Amino acid sequence: MSTVEATGLNRVLASPVVGMSPWIVFSLLVGPGRFEIAVALALACTVVLVAASRLVNRGSSWKILEVSDLVFFAGLAVVGALAGQGTLRWLETYAGEVSNIALVLIAFGSMAVGMPFTMQYAREQVDPAYWHTVTFLRTNYVITGVWGLAFLVAAVSGAYGDIVLHNPNDLWTGWIIQILAIVAAIRFTEWYPDVVRARTRREQGQPDADEPRLSGLLLPLAGLLIPVGIAVLIFDDTWWIGVALIVIGSVLTKALRD
Repeated sequence: MSTVEATGLNRVLASPVVGMSPWIVFSLLVGPGRFEIAVALALACTVVLVAASRLVNRGSSWKILEVSDLVFFAGLAVVGALAGQGTLRWLETYAGEVSNIALVLIAFGSMAVGMPFTMQYAREQVDPAYWHTVTFLRTNYVITGVWGLAFLVAAVSGAYGDIVLHNPNDLWTGWIIQILAIVAAIRFTEWYPDVVRARTRREQGQPDADEPRLSGLLLPLAGLLIPVGIAVLIFDDTWWIGVALIVIGSVLTKALRD
């Protein structure tokens, strides 16, 4: 697929990953004693991104994710400001799961109505001639679905830590699993369109149609196992798991680079 010319800030703002950054910031920061700062940062991030998008690309239309960002985080800010101590404690504990579930609903809901939310970002990077092709539509359904699954994993992980372990700050359920799910979705969003373009060129008989290797998707995830292992060594009692993750991450990184 041919891409529309875009450079600098315009290209950055046309990425669905940037559009989801307020949700990522909020879901990773929120917790006991951190609700207000998490909401404030997520809302500030939303306002900055929306304003930048309108200023940089004046012809840009409002996106499902932008509207959802403003409504959700502005609503949380109002609720947090008016809530009593009991409600505030509940929000500090479960707002992360609420935000993750909200994004799951946005992802699969946008797919159900025929407008996967990543498609509005992709249209700012792809020639309009391709907007209604089967390949373009399928690519955005796949990427949006992957994000929906990533935040579903984050929601289930956070809920397990809160409800079963009674520990919102558990290293595994509150941080590691959620971060790995989000990083996997980010990397897939970057990798999969290149795969689709290569397949399209190959179908058209073009000679430079080498498809990106699966190792390109997995390499950043393998590399992430090393800092995760270090974090486990420092903050968790299961030191042997930390050592194992460091070793596995190092071996996989080397193997995937070869």
